[in-house]
Amino acid sequence: MGFENMSHVSRLLRRTFLASALLAASLAQAQPGAPIKLLVGFPAGAGTDALARAIGDKLKDELGAPVVVENRAGAGGQIAAQVLKSSPADGHTFLVSHDHTISILPAVTKNPGFNPASDFTPVAGIATFSNVLAVSAGTPAKTIQEYIQWVRTQRGGKDSIGVPAPNSIPVFLTQLISKKYGVDVQAAPYRGGAPMLADMMGNQIAAGIAGTQDLMELQRTGKLRVVAAIGAKRDPLLPHVPTFTELGFENLNDYPWYGVFAPVGTPQPVIDKFSAALQKVLANPETHKKLTEMGLHVNYETQGQFAGRVRSYTQTWEGIIKASGFQPQ
Repeated sequence: MGFENMSHVSRLLRRTFLASALLAASLAQAQPGAPIKLLVGFPAGAGTDALARAIGDKLKDELGAPVVVENRAGAGGQIAAQVLKSSPADGHTFLVSHDHTISILPAVTKNPGFNPASDFTPVAGIATFSNVLAVSAGTPAKTIQEYIQWVRTQRGGKDSIGVPAPNSIPVFLTQLISKKYGVDVQAAPYRGGAPMLADMMGNQIAAGIAGTQDLMELQRTGKLRVVAAIGAKRDPLLPHVPTFTELGFENLNDYPWYGVFAPVGTPQPVIDKFSAALQKVLANPETHKKLTEMGLHVNYETQGQFAGRVRSYTQTWEGIIKASGFQPQ
């Protein structure tokens, strides 16, 4: 057989193999009752877990299959992302994640064990939120300027700002605050938002940075005060709170997000089916109310819209992290 004929046969075999793989994945998805797994990279009871369970309860009705939330907690979602990478692209495993795992971890970690651009397929966006700076009730400050003045006069120009995790957006935001106002404020990393907020309520630490979903109830009850928020415009849940952009910070317009990812190679019909089901779930008044009460802004985005958001957000923070001089660890 000539070289050209051999190449032709080889191409036909490859096409046949790919078609068979796509058909098998589609058939697997169509199996009645086959469970669908939502991976979560954080412990049960955490914000991402609560979100996944809220949508999972409704997704099972739309997809006609059991939906199981599986917590693979650890390393800021890194473990769950590695599990997703190694999962079959058959429409039975998805990752519910916020921006840290997908956009930040690869920029601060030498070998995260996954590459979002080549290992994952964005499915759809769920919601956005804001990272905010808050001060404890034991601190007299009601604005970021008053907090900075308090640091200068009462703390000798030095203070610690609590952050939920090392090498996270709140860490780099703390550096930007320190640089802009000419004070020595350092990030104090915690193992999650809960212990950080507990120390703030106990006045063990004067300020902290976290997502709105972590502290909205404490803001409502006056146990802490939010004084600045990330975003292109003021958060409707915090209309009295100025954005960092209003305060003169640059490149802090993009909202953090929650979304769904699948292993690369997941058939497009599977992606489309899941995305359509998610859209219906997020339009459900009960689900919408539950997520809003968590401090989230329900914001369904199609695959293309969500992929664009992820790219833009990742580029922005890669630039900020690089400019900070941080070296991946």
